[in-house]
Order: sequence, then structure tokens, then C-alpha cells
Amino acid sequence: MATLRLTKHNTAMLTSAMTLVNAISVDAIVLLLEGATDWQRLAELMAKNGFDKPLIVAVDSIEELDGAAEAGLKPVALNKEKAPLLERLQHALLEAAADEFIKPNDEIVAIYGGFTSGRLDSISHLKLDERMRRLTTRDLQSLESSVPLKTLKVVVDLAVQIGVEGREGKPVGALFVVGDTRSVLKHASDSGVDPFRGYNKKARNLFDARVQEDAKELSQLDGAFLINADGTIERSRQMLEVLHEDLNMSKGLGSRHWAAAAITRRTKAVAIVVSQSTGTVRLYQNGFLKMQIEPMDKGIKWQEISFKPPSASGDD
Repeated sequence: MATLRLTKHNTAMLTSAMTLVNAISVDAIVLLLEGATDWQRLAELMAKNGFDKPLIVAVDSIEELDGAAEAGLKPVALNKEKAPLLERLQHALLEAAADEFIKPNDEIVAIYGGFTSGRLDSISHLKLDERMRRLTTRDLQSLESSVPLKTLKVVVDLAVQIGVEGREGKPVGALFVVGDTRSVLKHASDSGVDPFRGYNKKARNLFDARVQEDAKELSQLDGAFLINADGTIERSRQMLEVLHEDLNMSKGLGSRHWAAAAITRRTKAVAIVVSQSTGTVRLYQNGFLKMQIEPMDKGIKWQEISFKPPSASGDD
């Protein structure tokens, strides 16, 4: 992607954004870019203008953020290169909230290029509300799981995307069972050909954006994904054969949720379910529902995005 040059125009736009932040007591700036820039020079511009609030820099790949954190900036990788501007900005805010750079009810100034590549031309003043809240690292730590935090986060992020986006315009459900894979495999069997079987670990790791896209496509097929603690997809299209006795479940939840609760009752895994009918993401541990993320958590008040759950179909 293109590198942003800190031209006289772009520098003036950044200076204007910092002035606005100081004038109206905004909590942070989100700078949405198409590529890298001179991070150290950007930090020096902040210091020159007396700017002491978080400056969140969002680009599409982690490689383009090299040196940003060292310069005192707050880096966010989007993996949304071909997405529309609004979706990229929305995702930047969600990721910044998930990384605890910003909080619900914060006021944010966002600066970005809305019309011309490589040129900052738009400044927006946004106020976030509680619907902006997304799963935070503190929430995940409360699970007290042996699965690394970063692995849980990448699977939850993927599940939320599936719940909101669906596939090919249709709602999609999914089940991810993370950790304690050896024990989980004792209760699993193939429901069909596993497209991930036979590939090396690198080609099956969910920290790779391409593998995430493959998983989204395969979520349309029956069966659960079994994920190792390191984020590697051990198996896909798995049927879980576990007894459901002694489970206390809410009415209306389908077979995916029952399987998720049951497998976590008998293993140390964490199960993450995407409801096909509503897009809601639920996390289960030790047979109990621990967290619930509604699809409206992807909404942003200033954009007046409305969400109408799709009609129920298929197993949840």
C-alpha cells in the first residue's frame, strides 16, 4: 500500500486535529492510513503541538506498523485492505477498544483520506457509547484458561466477523473449540472431508489473515473447528459426540450451543459459538455460558447503523 508523506497539507490536517482535541477535551485521535508513514516524525509533530493524548494509528498490516509503538504511538492492524472506508474506520475503533486504547463513552477525533489516496482530507468528531464495547483482554483473562490470551482473542474476533458478515449474503453459524485438543478429539469424529487436513501448521494458523478467510468460507459447512492453543486449526468439520445431561441451557438454543457447553464440561477447552439466526457470539467454559457478544456491538451510534437479525434457519 501507499506510504503517507507528511506533506505541508497533511501536516496541517494533523495539526488541526490536535488543536480540535485540545479545544474540546477529546480523549484520543484515530489516524486511519492506507500505509506506513514516518512514525518518528509524526511523534515529533505531536510533541511540538503539546499533544499528550493517545494517537492511534491504524493500517492494514502489522508490517506497515513497524516502529510505530517505539515512537510512542498506539498501533492497530486492520487486515481490511479492500474494505470500504466506513468499515475500515469502524474496525479501527473496535480494535482500539479491544486493545483498551479507548473506552466506551470516550470522545474521538478521527482523521483520514476520504477522497484522494495519500491525502488526509477528512476529520470527524465521534462519541462512543456502550454499544461500542467489545470483548476486552480483561474479559478474556477472567476465563482463567490455559489457552493463551492472544489465541482466544483471534478466535473471538473471527467469530464476531462471521456473526456480522455471514457468507455470500446469508447468515452463518459456527462452532470453535479452543484448547485441550487431545481430550476434545476423543469426543470428535469427521462429518465430511476436512479441507485443512494434510497441510503444515503455518497453513492452518488463524493468526494468518488468509487462514481466517478460509475458515470463514468453511464455516458454511457442518461441523466444529478444533483449535490448538497456538491458534492452529487441528481439525475442521468435526461432529462432537458428548452427553448433554446436567446442562442448564437457555430455551431456544440449538445443537451447536448444547455441544459447546457439553464439550467444555468434559474437557478444559473453551467453546465459541456463532448463532446462525442472530449472529450472537457466546463463549462457554466448564459447561456454562461465560460471555455473550451481540451483533449490535459492531454498531456505532454516529453512523446510525441498524441491524435486523436474519430469520432463523438451520442449526444454532
